[in-house]
Amino acid sequence: MKVDLRLLPISILLVPLAGCSRHPINKPDETKGSVSGIVICADTGKPARFAKVSLTSAVNGKSQKGDEPLPSDVGIMTGIDGRFRIEAVRPGRYYAYATLPGYVNPEKGIDLAHIMSVNHDEITQRAAAIKAWKAHLVEVDAVAGRNDEITITIDRAAEISGTVTYDDGSPAIGVHFQLLRKTEKNGFSTVGFRFFNNWSIATESDSHGHYLLTDLPAGEFTVCAMLPADNEDAAPHFCLGDVYRIKDAKTFKLSEGEVVPGVDIVIPLGGLHSISGHLEALADGHAINNATVRLLNADDHSVAVGTTTDEDGDFWFDEVPEGSYILEVSNATGQITAQPAAQSAQDNQANSSTACAYADKDLPVNLKDDVNGLVIKLGPCVTRQAVPGAAN
Repeated sequence: MKVDLRLLPISILLVPLAGCSRHPINKPDETKGSVSGIVICADTGKPARFAKVSLTSAVNGKSQKGDEPLPSDVGIMTGIDGRFRIEAVRPGRYYAYATLPGYVNPEKGIDLAHIMSVNHDEITQRAAAIKAWKAHLVEVDAVAGRNDEITITIDRAAEISGTVTYDDGSPAIGVHFQLLRKTEKNGFSTVGFRFFNNWSIATESDSHGHYLLTDLPAGEFTVCAMLPADNEDAAPHFCLGDVYRIKDAKTFKLSEGEVVPGVDIVIPLGGLHSISGHLEALADGHAINNATVRLLNADDHSVAVGTTTDEDGDFWFDEVPEGSYILEVSNATGQITAQPAAQSAQDNQANSSTACAYADKDLPVNLKDDVNGLVIKLGPCVTRQAVPGAAN
């Protein structure tokens, strides 16, 4: 699984702390401050019992090279009275927020995809995330030897539910879901993110095909069901309105705290095919086991599904709807080993290996039936850098 390292600077803000303790982890420290308070549910006016409270450091706009990209969060769980106390908080300015199932949280409320697209450095990305969630944050200044008392209010989230079935009436069990927020430019951005996870939303349909997506902010959305696969990129999508493509999906609007049932999806069993193949070097036929393979929709080059080659240079896609595609091979790399003609077999380990890259390649695919056994030859492999002593 690949982790997008660009997410690290703002992941602290977006991920509610897992495994928060109900009791202070740190002991009181006179050289540091403390923060205590209560979390209140806005819809009931009652304490938010067993909510997770987090402190995230404010952005100062300065480069932090040579230090941590951002200070680590501290967090704790509220008690049955909704109260909390965090000890030994390093002096400085923080934002406090709380999360509780059924109430809005930053993981689904912040449009991470938009933030990443318009902000290209760590500090501005984090500042944009804080700005987007500012209405739900409480600013607090931790001072050595002082306790700051705050009140955090959490807002009831919206939720949707529905049933996913196959077109023969049987329930679609164990499918994943992708929730997409409609953007200002009539595009879509994924809600949630796949930090250390293969899926942006962890929800799966139950034994009856039912699903429930909670903790949602207000906005306009669509939802797609994804058949079981290794990850979200490789999973075939079947979207609201019983269509294959996100751009053709029906949308729905959610107001704050709204509950919307009956968001149902039907997955067709007909017209689904498989594509498989093998990548090899044009020069000598060896398998290319480090490449990205994607199916793009032919009309707009949007990504339908994607994967990487396995150790034997093979790839495959299952349950792909009929249609016109472009099979795109990219980021293919290899090694060129230089061995002097007079070198003995005992000296092979000392050979110089040079990293190389293959040119990208596109192949049109008009999918009306299964397409298996494709052999795609790439070459030549162009040298990028020398790696002395590396193995072939």
